[in-house]
Amino acid sequence: MGMAANEIEKRILKALPDAIVEIRDLAGDGDHYAATVTSEAFRGKTRVQQHQMVNAAFGADMGTVLHSLALQTKAPD
Repeated sequence: MGMAANEIEKRILKALPDAIVEIRDLAGDGDHYAATVTSEAFRGKTRVQQHQMVNAAFGADMGTVLHSLALQTKAPD
């Protein structure tokens, strides 16, 4: 069993409380998601650093309970 989209959003918001999060289930199977995350915390950070910040919200669940999460990250305009 994968991770529900609302749990993904909840974890990202816990790590980045100001974030605007959009989750998409890519395959309809609850295992393959895409997320667009916009947060002021990303300002001045590289894309790799931004992705690390989001991935850290999942700890050991990344790659196990949460099988796949394609990320787009950005600071607000």
